[in-house]
Amino acid sequence: MIFAWLNDQLLRMEWLSYLVKLLVENVFGLSIQDRLGGGLHFFIYDVIKICILLSVLIFLISYLQSFFPPERTKKILGRFNGISANILGALLGTVTPFCSCSSIPLFIGFTSAGLPIGVTFSFLISSPLVDLASVILLASIFNWKIALAYVVVGLILAVTGGTVISKAKLEKYVESFVFHNKMLKIEPEHLTTGERLRFAKNHTEEIVKRVWLYILIGVGIGAAIHNFIPENVISLLLGQDKWYSVLLATIVGIPMYADIFGTLPVAEALVAKGVGLGTALSFMMAVTALSLPSMIMLKKVVKTRLLVIFAGVVAAGILLIGYTFNAFGYLFM
Repeated sequence: MIFAWLNDQLLRMEWLSYLVKLLVENVFGLSIQDRLGGGLHFFIYDVIKICILLSVLIFLISYLQSFFPPERTKKILGRFNGISANILGALLGTVTPFCSCSSIPLFIGFTSAGLPIGVTFSFLISSPLVDLASVILLASIFNWKIALAYVVVGLILAVTGGTVISKAKLEKYVESFVFHNKMLKIEPEHLTTGERLRFAKNHTEEIVKRVWLYILIGVGIGAAIHNFIPENVISLLLGQDKWYSVLLATIVGIPMYADIFGTLPVAEALVAKGVGLGTALSFMMAVTALSLPSMIMLKKVVKTRLLVIFAGVVAAGILLIGYTFNAFGYLFM
């Protein structure tokens, strides 16, 4: 009972939902049962909830990150070989709350520091796809079973993708300047508590400033889907009975660019309209891991063949995950 209460009040923030309901009904004079009132409630509640959770979680994660600068991380990963190194690279990505474009400079740094490209690609896949903040947000929107299942399949995709690239011996398709690019000097590891807190505060402000617009856009789209687009229209395009729903959601997601925090409200609204869980997750994963802007940036540091192989492996993994979740999603609801 205590866990359920904490989950409802701290993660789902039911108290906030009630306060926003009072705001919509008493200040705006709208009923949340109506489309406009319901859409306004969805928008205000989700924006505030995501921003609060995001700020708290990024602060805590950034504080932990201050203990693991890139050179120290490279030394730790350098002790491992093969799939164990890929697993560690993927796990490292879970504690780096970056979008795909922000992960690429770290990818360059790790590669230039001598880490195998398979390991750095495992990091590159998992960093935007799976992080601790997104797990908590997934649990707050759906439930813990879905959040943990998403983490597991995301890590499997990152490890598999990195392993495939490693086994294929594709180092020659990385631009030569990457291997000769000197890593930036890092701050000493022996920071005071105050310095770590300032680092966490500055990092939190930086990320929130970068993603707030995507959160607004994502929540706005989610509110429109949730309250204004008829369910039969959504079912016609992305219904669970449509064999192409996962493929279409993945293709639609690729040209977009947003953090996972901006795509979560869209996934929430799609599932509420009857779209398969796998379809919604495929859309999220395509937006965060295969967005067109990140592919353009990655093309600056790898050659076309490696880029195509990377995108193909990740896309195949996303499709497999999507269809699997659609088939067995009822186990997680």
